[in-house]
Amino acid sequence: MPQDTLTITDNRTGQSYTLPVENGTIRAMDLRKIKTAPEDFGLMTYDPAFMNTASCRSAITYIDGDRGILRYRGYPIDVLAQHCTYLEVAYLLLFGELPNPSQLKNWVDDITHHTMLHETTKKFMEGFRYNAHPMAILVSTVAALSTVYPDAKNIHDPENRLLQIKRLIGKMPSIAAMSYRHIVGFPYIYPDNDLTYTENFMNMLWKMVEPKYVANPVIARALDILFILHADHEQNCSTNAMRAVGSSHSDPYLATAAAAAALSGPLHGGANEEVLHMLDEIGSKDHVPAYIKKIKEGKGRLMGFGHRVYKNYDPRAKIIKWAADQVFEVTGRNTKLEIALELERIALEDDYFVSRKLYPNVDFYSGIMYQAMGFKPEMFTVLFAIPRTIGWLAQWQEMLTDPEQKIARPRQVWIGHETREFVAIEKRAALAAK
Repeated sequence: MPQDTLTITDNRTGQSYTLPVENGTIRAMDLRKIKTAPEDFGLMTYDPAFMNTASCRSAITYIDGDRGILRYRGYPIDVLAQHCTYLEVAYLLLFGELPNPSQLKNWVDDITHHTMLHETTKKFMEGFRYNAHPMAILVSTVAALSTVYPDAKNIHDPENRLLQIKRLIGKMPSIAAMSYRHIVGFPYIYPDNDLTYTENFMNMLWKMVEPKYVANPVIARALDILFILHADHEQNCSTNAMRAVGSSHSDPYLATAAAAAALSGPLHGGANEEVLHMLDEIGSKDHVPAYIKKIKEGKGRLMGFGHRVYKNYDPRAKIIKWAADQVFEVTGRNTKLEIALELERIALEDDYFVSRKLYPNVDFYSGIMYQAMGFKPEMFTVLFAIPRTIGWLAQWQEMLTDPEQKIARPRQVWIGHETREFVAIEKRAALAAK
């Protein structure tokens, strides 16, 4: 018998089945062979929230949560964050290799010249209420781009697909910045093609009356690093949404809007804002021990600690902590940072948290860092969506070109009624009274 197999004995029938094992997995469809009778549907797995189910094969992002490893296309995340720009990493995620200087120049030029929004799209954004959440504006506007670029429906043409990808990467910062300017009541700022990707985003956010916006290089580089860290993260909730919606062959604008909608939830992209709320609740460094005690008593949650995948220190958190130090040299330290450092110190020394593998994750320092850089908390999830767009699109393209992928359609375990006898409406009151 081949070694790369799994033998299952069905104790209901006494029959054994040998299933092939490939890449540490068995195919769920192979379980359908396991039946109690010919008319039996066959065995299924029940896996709420996909805790142990692989829905695809991917060569984009590798995570080993137990060892705290994150790699894009084989490159460790810390190496990319140290040596690359965000657009360089975006090229890597999409094409599978780091660009040479000529490729990078052409790629940056293409993205830069797709940052403008059609004037009608600006009018669309102006229709939102003055207090609309910027993430809701972003989701709606990205979906609306489907009407601006009807050619995007031709998803099986590689050249056309690449054009839409460039458009989305270029326009996402513009939409994000305009959503912010809308809620604060400032006029929209046009892109400046002389600036880098992150500098241009800062220009569209914060330019006032100065003839030329000049970004602080430390802040711009820190934002670039944050974009790299958030560019992709394997099959998370929003990526799963991108693949699921994209599997119906909707265009990339609608699929990206669906992914961004998934990201907007507080359990996903909104988690770093929750960290700030927690730090505000703690109030001061002196109150940290009492707060830790309260958490251990089951009275609340320690936000920014622990991760669904990582059972070790989130590798992105280490890089963010280093980048935060650079930012705070420019902006000055604030009370929240002092609280966070003390909270991390005590938690990492406490067996209660260590035994539960509750280490700081990417959200723990990113919110403090974003706030120090000048971003409002309601913009935090939007800041996540900008860089994650390339991850979604790379995953979407990989899904489209995978011959095994079909329209996503999970099974269910039926726990409802069997066939019931219909009762006419005039008789239901009498039955209810019995």
